[in-house]
Amino acid sequence: MTSKKLVLGALVVLGVAGVGGWFSLDKETRGLLATVPTNRDILFWTVPQRDAAFRALDRLSILAKANVVPTSGAPSPLPTGAPLKLTSDIDSYMAGQRSAALLVVHDGKLRLERYGLGFEAAGRWTSFSVAKSFTSTLVGAAVKDGFIKSLDDKVSLYIPDLKGSAYDEVSVRQLLTMTSGVKWNEDYADPNSDVAKFNNHKPEAGVEALVSYMRKLPRDVPAGTRWLYSTGETNLVGTLVQRATQKPLATYLAEKVWGPAGMEQQATWLLSKTGQEIGGCCVQASPRDYARMGQFILNGAMVNGRSIVPDGWWAEATTKHTDIGMPGRGYGYQWWTYDDGSFTARGIFGQGIFIDPKRKLVIVSNANWAGGARDKVSTVARDAFYREVQKAIDDEGVAQAK
Repeated sequence: MTSKKLVLGALVVLGVAGVGGWFSLDKETRGLLATVPTNRDILFWTVPQRDAAFRALDRLSILAKANVVPTSGAPSPLPTGAPLKLTSDIDSYMAGQRSAALLVVHDGKLRLERYGLGFEAAGRWTSFSVAKSFTSTLVGAAVKDGFIKSLDDKVSLYIPDLKGSAYDEVSVRQLLTMTSGVKWNEDYADPNSDVAKFNNHKPEAGVEALVSYMRKLPRDVPAGTRWLYSTGETNLVGTLVQRATQKPLATYLAEKVWGPAGMEQQATWLLSKTGQEIGGCCVQASPRDYARMGQFILNGAMVNGRSIVPDGWWAEATTKHTDIGMPGRGYGYQWWTYDDGSFTARGIFGQGIFIDPKRKLVIVSNANWAGGARDKVSTVARDAFYREVQKAIDDEGVAQAK
């Protein structure tokens, strides 16, 4: 379901943010971007342009400035474990995925770490909609901190400009699970779709641009009766967290996750044209820090023996709350779920953090799928890789038990 539908207008203009920004790039990246695309839609960039841009969006996007999430100052260890024995050829798999980074962490140890596309561990790769799961985690933190009183509160309690709109009867929980019932068209092939139009919407005076657009949308079905993917709604989740905490998302992420989880490098979070982090997209981070994010969640998001989220949060957030039309799959609180208890954050073009609590497993994928944002062949291959890693871990357990 992560697809071209998830692309945000706020990040789709690529340009060099001043001469200094251009010369701060490596030679290869400057070469690949020698001809900057004039089309505003990322889907029309060439594969080489995407190869360059995905590692540099926070330095290149004129209309998408970014807030910095500083390093922790005390990186948590990612010790190297025994190499993972897989039956498939990793080089072939990465070539098929056009992988920039592939990491497997098992029981806290880094058992596979490979890079491609000229990308290296020290770089930052964009997350696209993987950021949705980051935003969801901040909702949990805001509940624990008392900024959000209940997930059953109405969204309009935190975003008063939504009062009187179709969102007036939508709960925070329904917004998290994308079951608002509000009409939304996220077809990027349709120039008249909501996702194509809302970024260019001229807001009413005194109303944030996204909220101004979203509050005009009509109700389609009763709230809680249908799942419909809506990036606009995840952006509303981000706005809600910012309103509730009175803090930028980057600041709250630094306080609740980046520092406590011991992230090694700074991250960035792209901003909308109104200067707020885009709740549904675009954290830039190093692959190892994506792995640390997965490990942090796998360990219950614990800081000094206490979780940053309420008791039972992860069981709720990563359990299927609604069907998505795929057997064995579902959607939780901005997490894609599997019926075996594993779950994943997913972003277009092959970004992902797969987490399997049963096996103490985290798999990080950064890529630029040649087949585009939805690339069904690559999606199937990645799911097969997840299963292969799971089987390898199970086989090790059987062998050790003998």
